Amino acid sequence: MTRPAITQAMIDAYDEYTHLTLDRRGFMEKLTKLAGSGAAAAAIAPLLSASQAQAAIIAEDDKRLKSEDITYPGGGAGEMRGYLARPADATGKLPTVIVIHENRGLNPHIRDVARRVALEGFVALAPDYLSPLGGTPADEEKAREMFGQLDAAQTVANGVATVAFLKGHEAGNGKVGAMGFCWGGGTVNALAVNAPDLAAGVAYYGSQPKDEAEIANIKAALMLHYAGKDDRINAGIDAYKAALEKAGKEFQVFVYDGAQHAFNNDTSEARYNKEAAELAWGRTVAFFKEKLA
Repeated sequence: MTRPAITQAMIDAYDEYTHLTLDRRGFMEKLTKLAGSGAAAAAIAPLLSASQAQAAIIAEDDKRLKSEDITYPGGGAGEMRGYLARPADATGKLPTVIVIHENRGLNPHIRDVARRVALEGFVALAPDYLSPLGGTPADEEKAREMFGQLDAAQTVANGVATVAFLKGHEAGNGKVGAMGFCWGGGTVNALAVNAPDLAAGVAYYGSQPKDEAEIANIKAALMLHYAGKDDRINAGIDAYKAALEKAGKEFQVFVYDGAQHAFNNDTSEARYNKEAAELAWGRTVAFFKEKLA
């Protein structure tokens, strides 16, 4: 069967739906107009969204890894849930990396990404930032709605607590990095502002801190990946770069021409960009190996 034609306007509509104000019904109505029929819209919608039916790159039971669901102290009275993965045959202390999910929560894709990070030689922890609300539900639409219910200050505190937990982890070398995607990319930027113990941060197409005074607090080295076709997020690049330069911070910015927002997510057929994802991944791993050694 021929794959339906997907236009930039359709991708923009999906971005509006997932990150701004459009609801599911409004999105499908808009997509129907763009696609020309309800049947065409129904065929295109799954290609725009992330499919958890996609096979994992690294199997859950991969013998090269030790993986487990854990709980650890959050930034307040409650606990955080997370997924921890590390090389099974490691003999010494390893650098540690926090893997922060998109606005769908700790789903199978992010668990898979954490396993990929672990296989690169790190202790990887993917926290569930929806823990204060009971954790990530199986229904991703419900998960998306739950993000609007999170308390911003508590979210920051839970991130700082995650850095502290990994800094003291028995398998870690005491150095902590963080990487995140979309909502998680913005959370990495916020974590860099609020966690002086964070050594390195990699934000994939994440929103930028707006307060220049906050940016002056950053201690971590930063690597910032952006998609070329992502006007909403890219609107903040220049101001962020100027503030980082003014504050004398260490950072790198990469913009991947032709790539869409969420280009790293290989469960989203229409937005995944293999070339950009592999290039950004190689840069990220090398960066962490240098900064967290």
